[in-house]
Amino acid sequence: MKNKIKTGLGPNLDPSERRKSPGSVGPELRRDVSVWGSYMWGFADVGADTFVALGLVMAYAQGATSLVFALAGIVYIMIGFAYTELASAYPVAGGGPYFCLRGLGDFWGFVAGSALLLDYTIDIALFATASSGYLNFFMPFVIGRSIESFITDIGPFHGVNPVWCVETLVLIGILIWLNVRGIRESSFLNEVIGVLVILTESALVIIGFLFAWRPELLAHQWNTQFPSPNNFMYGSSIAIISFVGLESISQAAQETRRPATIIPRTSLTLIFTVFIFAVAFSTLGLGVLPWQDFAKSMDNPVAILAHALPFIGFVAGPFAAGLGALILFISANTGVMGASRLTYSLSQFKIISSWFDKVHPSYRTPIRTILVFSAIGVIETILSFLTPSAMDTLGNMYAFGATLGYTMVFIALIKLRFSDPYSPRPYKVPVNLNIRYKGKKVSLPIIGIIGTLGVATILFEVVWTHSIGRIAGPAWIIFCFIYYAWYRRRQKLPIFRSAKHDWEKEQINVLTSAEEFDLLEQYKLALAERDKKRVELK
Repeated sequence: MKNKIKTGLGPNLDPSERRKSPGSVGPELRRDVSVWGSYMWGFADVGADTFVALGLVMAYAQGATSLVFALAGIVYIMIGFAYTELASAYPVAGGGPYFCLRGLGDFWGFVAGSALLLDYTIDIALFATASSGYLNFFMPFVIGRSIESFITDIGPFHGVNPVWCVETLVLIGILIWLNVRGIRESSFLNEVIGVLVILTESALVIIGFLFAWRPELLAHQWNTQFPSPNNFMYGSSIAIISFVGLESISQAAQETRRPATIIPRTSLTLIFTVFIFAVAFSTLGLGVLPWQDFAKSMDNPVAILAHALPFIGFVAGPFAAGLGALILFISANTGVMGASRLTYSLSQFKIISSWFDKVHPSYRTPIRTILVFSAIGVIETILSFLTPSAMDTLGNMYAFGATLGYTMVFIALIKLRFSDPYSPRPYKVPVNLNIRYKGKKVSLPIIGIIGTLGVATILFEVVWTHSIGRIAGPAWIIFCFIYYAWYRRRQKLPIFRSAKHDWEKEQINVLTSAEEFDLLEQYKLALAERDKKRVELK
């Protein structure tokens, strides 16, 4: 199985291959992901974000786009540090909601899970919309008309583009069909696409800065077209979507060989790769074209930039458009795959019903999860196209779910340093302050505190500046809470308190499964030392 990743909780999962509930014995996810596979798994997801965000951010940040990307990128780096520590310490498939569940309890694990589920459904809608947007780059060459020529009014809704909407729904329909049929995610395909994206983006950046970049145009746009404070806040809140996708590495942690070693390497490399590309593209763009050109083409901004380059533009533009359409389509599929992973993880800990894990009798795929959350993505797509800008609407909803989830992960990181100082941490967020807490030596993560304030600021910007986001985002959380409260009452479980969990036994099982025997020995010794001190105090 060299070239295939058993996607574990994904659409191709056979129930016999699923990881059993905590503490049980049985078949688990196959740990087949290498360093390169883990990196490319993440880059195939996170690397696609620039193809979406560049035009959206340019439309609001204008001449300050590079600054906006840099500031959002600094917050993203701190988020990456947090995920790296947590995913290497707790290498399971639950990601952010699992970390919150362990650190903050069932209710806050539910809140983080509902935020991530929102992102996964928006992922389906946004990336399918963006994928069809890049395909529309070819429309003038095929039928002699641009996609904008189909814009019309439908009743009270103005500026609706029904053709683009139908294209997006067709792509989502293909995703549903593929996932119900159980098409397996290929590590080899991720690696090929990832390499193509890295080479393409690197070539565009190098050629662009050498032969097309005009620093005077960048300076002119900075000096004369700096955005208003409200637009700056709006742009910086959207810029965070350039860096969404770190969940992919933590979701893959349970399928990674020797995660304590591999995850820090791949995560840190991915973090800085994506940061460099995001800042480079925004800086290059402002020095090649007026920001208005990107704002008018927010459906395919990277293709517009590539097309404007000398010597290779006539080839680079169409190639970037085709590659963008492909990687965005693959990224849209991560919404379906991620939802199935997440719902199974949440059902393990009785946050949601195991009803979602029902598999198709023939294809052995979690058909209920696929249909339910893909249908939500379809509804979000249709509603977004009834707004003035579908991409903008979906983008700010994506930002709401991401920033809420990231805020919760930072808080969980800090809390776990106090409540679980015994679990070995192969990687620690840098800059720590050693303090004494209830007789225990605890490393307080200073960057974790700064990161919490940073991402919470972006969350505030999303709520403050996005009229749709501050209504639809909280409405989604409330809707999920109604279901959560109903389910927990039905199971005779507390709503705001946690059910009983044996986290120590869970951690021993996790480290054993990961074959991290050195860490397992360290963990057992730490627990034994703790128990010895408790006996002495008595």
